Amino acid sequence: MNSIERRFIPLEFRVLDDGDGNDTPVIRGYASVFNSWSQDLGGFREMIMPGAFARSLANGDDVVALYNHDPSMLLGRRSSNTLTASEDTTGLLVEIKPPNTTVGRDVMELVKRGDLKGMSFAFTLPNPKTDQKWMRGETGDLREIYRANLHDVSVVTEPAYPDTSVGMRSLNEWHASQSKEHRARRLNLAAARIRLSESLLRSLVN
Repeated sequence: MNSIERRFIPLEFRVLDDGDGNDTPVIRGYASVFNSWSQDLGGFREMIMPGAFARSLANGDDVVALYNHDPSMLLGRRSSNTLTASEDTTGLLVEIKPPNTTVGRDVMELVKRGDLKGMSFAFTLPNPKTDQKWMRGETGDLREIYRANLHDVSVVTEPAYPDTSVGMRSLNEWHASQSKEHRARRLNLAAARIRLSESLLRSLVN
């Protein structure tokens, strides 16, 4: 199983009523923004591409909403319709109906006060070979994510340093493949030069 990566997204929450007459609060915001380069993730930056979560959502993956990625602090989940997640042109839009529990009430109060202003999302790549693309940018290495399995969205206290160990392993593997390709190109070029020299020598002899 692929290891989970987590990313922090700074944003402004909106607290809404759900419109059903029960005055139930709803937390609404983007857990991921498309077509926007991330901050430095410890050696690279990445961009989530539109449609990255489409298959995961269409497959009915039971994504959960948490506080600080703590499974014991559950705020909602897709299978119980207390979390909805959908893609639009901006990114991954989520709506959470927090429970009337200690953690739910605490999170709502902190959101209303403006103490909580960010979300984080956790994901894996189904196929690291095809679901991402590495490239070299002017200021460092870049990574584009085309497809990801969404595991959770979390309201977070602080933008903790991103969990980039999986991404760094992928970056190192890409660097290694680039080195191999570079060596192969050099060998092929050298072989071509040898063949050209031999051909010129034969033409001179003849």
